[in-house]
Formats: sequence, structure tokens, C-alpha cells
Amino acid sequence: MATLLYRIGRLAFRRRRWIAAAWLAVLAATLFGASALEEPTKDSFTIPGTQSQQAMDLLAERFPEASAGGATARVVFAAPDGETLRDPAYRRAIDTAVAELKQSPQVAAVADPFSADAVNEDGTIGFAEATYEVPGDEVSDGAHDALTSVLERARAGGLRVEAGGDAVAGEDEGGFTEIIGVVVAAVVLAITFGSLIAAGLPLLTAILGIAIGIGVITAASGFVDLSSETPTLALMLGLAVAIDYALFIVSRYRHELSAGREREDAVGRAVGTAGSAVVFAGLTVIIALAALAVVGIPFLTQMGLAAAFTVAVSVVIALTLLPALLGFAGRRIRGDRKSGQHTHFSQTYSRPTLGARWVRMIARRPLAVLLLAVIGLGVVALPTLDMRLGLGDDSTASEETTQGKAYDLLSEGFGPGFNGPLIVVVDARSGTASQAAEQVATRIHDIDDVGAVADPAVNEAGDTAILTVIPDSGPSTDATKNLVRAIRQQDGLVPGATIAVTGLTALNIDISTKLGDALIPYLAVVVGLAFILLTLVFRSVLVPLKATAGFLLSVAATFGAVVAVFQKGWFAGALGVDQVGPITSFLPIILIGIVFGLAMDYQVFLVTRMREEYVHGAPARSAVIGGFEHGARVVTAAAIIMISVFSGFVLAPAAFIKSIGFALGTAVLFDALIVRMTIVPAAMILLGKSAWWLPRWLDRLLPDVDVEGEKLRSRLDGAPQRVRSAPVRVPI
Repeated sequence: MATLLYRIGRLAFRRRRWIAAAWLAVLAATLFGASALEEPTKDSFTIPGTQSQQAMDLLAERFPEASAGGATARVVFAAPDGETLRDPAYRRAIDTAVAELKQSPQVAAVADPFSADAVNEDGTIGFAEATYEVPGDEVSDGAHDALTSVLERARAGGLRVEAGGDAVAGEDEGGFTEIIGVVVAAVVLAITFGSLIAAGLPLLTAILGIAIGIGVITAASGFVDLSSETPTLALMLGLAVAIDYALFIVSRYRHELSAGREREDAVGRAVGTAGSAVVFAGLTVIIALAALAVVGIPFLTQMGLAAAFTVAVSVVIALTLLPALLGFAGRRIRGDRKSGQHTHFSQTYSRPTLGARWVRMIARRPLAVLLLAVIGLGVVALPTLDMRLGLGDDSTASEETTQGKAYDLLSEGFGPGFNGPLIVVVDARSGTASQAAEQVATRIHDIDDVGAVADPAVNEAGDTAILTVIPDSGPSTDATKNLVRAIRQQDGLVPGATIAVTGLTALNIDISTKLGDALIPYLAVVVGLAFILLTLVFRSVLVPLKATAGFLLSVAATFGAVVAVFQKGWFAGALGVDQVGPITSFLPIILIGIVFGLAMDYQVFLVTRMREEYVHGAPARSAVIGGFEHGARVVTAAAIIMISVFSGFVLAPAAFIKSIGFALGTAVLFDALIVRMTIVPAAMILLGKSAWWLPRWLDRLLPDVDVEGEKLRSRLDGAPQRVRSAPVRVPI
């Protein structure tokens, strides 16, 4: 591997003009394809195989006039204090609003509050429910504008008017929050390298990689329906890893220059050694993301594959375009005033860096440091035990939005269950649906937590009926989940009819259940494949085991922090979190995939350098210390960059983007700066030589990929492949 990459690096250096021109051509073709093929992304999604989705499909086939899959908007009217909606002036304002809403674009039907008995007993709060002909993500701008106009005119009549539901225009997920991370990354790179040119190259390659990756994803939207979060996740992850990969190669190139290498040879060695780590680190991220396909949820598969593609592009750019750009940069990339001045890396031992002092402190008390770090992360992970999963609804909307205000008004006037109605679909023989639905309604009335059951609506064929059930509890509560389960248990108890529960609340419950069931198989696939890959890289059994254990510890602590902020509300105000509630159902599985990939990034970058010291003759303890000293500064810089990039998304208005930005930033903080920079060196020092133990039969079976460049060093320098006579000794 190292020898092949060495040749690629030198070839790219020599043919830098051709390489740069080729990548510019790829960029131009990508941008052209994106502009020509771009289609809007989707906010709605389907979950094949769930009862709620099957019921929705049945209604679309037999009861299309019900628009069960269409968007809804609940326009809530509240009278001023001391007055009621039955006042003639307010009644006229509501009637006018309902009439205007019926004439709005894409609206299929509107239920009048007074005729539909949708006014509370006090007459102070009522709502009109509008059903649209299309799903929420297909509601046009014209329809959004029309709804907004209806609200404004009704408010002019003296009423308090708000609207909730998926037909209401949501918060903008866009913005320039990622620019904050890029600015911080530029500052960190400039401090790390002491050279604007060296700092600029990782940013340049990252921006190019992101442009190509997002361009291809945008072009793909012309052929498949993509969720709105897919480009955001690809942007978030691709930007972070692209900067990191370039950072490691540039850092190694500067080291080779300082050792007196010629530029072309230095590029080859940097790509052959650090580039090998980039390849395997990128593979772990790609495996973790692509494995999201095993969950069986289409939009998660899209997100995983899109982000994995962007990471793959970043790896290829780091191995080809970056060496070419290093050729253009010349020796100015070193940041030395005298380009001919060479300082051997080993001389830095005379002036210990912060990383050197840190690892030497760990080496003096490795067991105490290890226990302290593990216990600390364990304490942070404790809130994970209370984690509740669900999908975002109006209950988590900001109090300043009309959705959040509408949710509160409905809860005040009718109870929290009105915000999460259940749709019970009765499938019966032709002409018997009405009678069967009456029997089903009688049974549902007797179930706990049922607030109301509306009269059934029957299709023209008389073989399908709809019952709307209002729970007493809110849509994200355990009581409502139990109610859905209890209603489904009534299936088969009415002769000649089957029942199913659907609607947004039931759909959310089904998604959470399916994701929970898929979590363990997904974790097994990711950990299993990555364990094999890490065993191949490090030629060790204990190092991959330790890496996996560290990942599980950091992800548990991350879950604890997410639950503390977004579910329990600790420090929520400081982070701009307006509403707390259940954790988004698919956040844990996405987080596991991404964090595992990123954790293995730092594991590969840091421990590969330790192994490089070890295979080049250093004793196990000195190899850990020497490898850490070489890699600590650049790994810390990479972690700060990732944390900055991810944390910038905490400022996004969309709740899901805010939560995943916080989760990823926290995960990198825990994993890179505590697990990899503290637990890993402490554990490696305690393990000693046994850290590199590998059964002989497995050693013979595994191919030698030469990630640490042992064979490359032997070929270039004429050194033996395993030098033990002159170990590197680092004073402690």
C-alpha cells in the first residue's frame, strides 16, 4: 500500500498541471450536471414494511378523496380574553378565513370549526383543519403564501390565529453556519503550520471536494427523491474529514522537507505514509456510512451513501490533487524565511511540546489516568438511560413560531391528544365497512387513554372506513404508544374486517420501533467490518478491541450529553434550544455510524504513527510516547477543526440539524481529546508489547498492507525492515 501510494504521490507531483486540469474539468462537469438535473429535495419519506405505511398505501388506493397522505394545516383561532368565538364579529372572521382557505391552491378540503364540533366547551379556542392534495414537501410556495395571507387577515379581525401541521412552511435549514467552522479551521491551520500557504491547501481541497460531492448529490436528485437532510449531512461530514485528511498529509510533507528530502521524494513519502492512514481511515468512515443500508429505511440509505461518496471524493483528492498542489506551492509551504534551512524533526525533543509533556505525564501514572478518564465519560453517559426516541413534531417547534404557538393553543383548549390524532383504517368486505367501523369504534371507546372517536368516514365502494381517534395524551408520550399498540391488538376481533393504525403519530412510532430493532444488527455490521480492517492495518488483536471499546464509551457519553440538552433541557437556553422533547429517532443510528468512522480516523492516524515507531525498532513504551509526540499536535488540530465545523451547525434553525451538529461536535470532543489522546496512550503503555500481539496463524493469513511504510523505508533508504538494534529512546 505505502509503495503504491508513494508512486501515486510522485506521479501527481510531476504531472501536477494535468492533475489540476483534470480535477477542474470534473468540477465543471459536476456543476453543469447539478444545474441541469437539480430537483427539489423531500421532507417526507416512506418506511416500507410498517403497518402505518401499508395503511397509508391502502387509503391512497381505495380512498383517495380522504387525502390520507396529503399535508394538513390546523388553523387555530383563539378569542381575546373574556370573549368567545361565537361572537358574531369573530364568527364572521372565521367563516371568511375558512372560505378563503378552501379556495387556496392545492387544498382538498377544509373542516369548519363550528360544523365539525372543533370548538372547545368554553368557546374560546377552535380550529379548522385543511387537508391538501399533496404531501408536505410538495406544498407550493403559492400555497404557503396563501395560508399566510389567510392568517394575517383573520388576525386583523381581532382574533389570535396560528397554524400547525406539515403544510405550514417550516424553518429554513439553510444559511451559512458552516462558514463559522471554515473560519475557525483556517485559524487553527494557520497556527498549526505557521504558513498561510500550508493552511490554505487543506481548505482549498476541502472546498473542491465538497463542491464535487454536493454537485453529484444534487444531480442525483433528478433521478431519485432525496431527503432535505441528505446534502446537509454530506456537507457537514465531507467538510470536516476533507480538511483533516489534507492536514495529515501536509503535516507529514513538511516533516519530510525538514528532514532534508527533495520535494518530489518528500511528497511521495508523505502520501505513502500519511496517505496510507488516510485511505484506511476513509474506508472506516465509508463502511460505517454505507452500512446504514442494512437498516432498510430508504432515506437513511440515501443519507449514508451520499455522505460516504463525499468522503470517498475527499480521499481521492487528498491522494492526487493535494500532491499536485504541493508541487505548485514549492518550499514556501514550510513557512521558513530561509527555505534552505532544514531542522530534523528529532531535534524538537530538546524543546518538549505540550503533547510531549502530556504523554509523559500519562506514562508516569497510566492506570490512574485511564480510570479517571473512563469514570468521567461514564458519568457523562448516565442520562442515556433515560433516552426517549421520537420524530420531530410541532411540540418541539420554537415558541416563537406559529407551529409552536398553535400546538400550545390546541393543548390548552382540547388537551394534548388533539395534536396527535390517530387514523384507524377499517378494511372490510364491500358494503360492510360502515357497520364494521361502528363495531371497531365501540371497542376503541373502551380502551384507556382514548379521548374521543369521530364518526367513521366510508369510501364509495363501502369496503374501507376511517376512524379518527383522539388520545388523552400527547403524541410523543408512552401512553400514546401504548394506545396505538392496544388498538392494533383489536385487529381480527371484528368478523370480516381488519384494522390498521396510521397517521403521523403512528408513523413516528413505527419508525422508532424499526430503528430500535435495527440498531444492534447495524452496530454488529459496522464494528465487525471495521474490526477486520483495523486488524489488517495494525496487525494486532488488542488494538482493534481497545479502539472499539473506546468508541462505545465515547458514543455513550455523547448520547448522555444529547439527552441532557435536547431532552432534559440542561443548558438548552445557552445553545439556543427553544423546546425539548424526545431525541429524533434516527439520530442515534446516524450518530453511531458517523462517530465510529470519525473515531477510527483518529485511531488510525495516532496509532499508525506509534506502530511506525515500533516496527522501525523502538521499544513498545518508547514507540507509544514517540508516536504520540509526532501525532498529538496534528490530531489535536484536526479535532478542533472538526468540532468547529460541527458546532457551527448548532446555530442552524432546524431542530434536527442543530441536534446532529451538537452531537457530532460533542462526540469528537470526547473521542479525540479524551479517548484517543488520553485513554489510548494510557492503555497502550499498560499493554506494552502485548498490544501488538497477533497469532502466528492469523499473521500468515493476513496480507501485509504496509500502512506504516516499513517496506517503503527499506526500499528507499536501504534500511532493514525491522530494526531493533538502535531503538528510539525518549526521556521520560
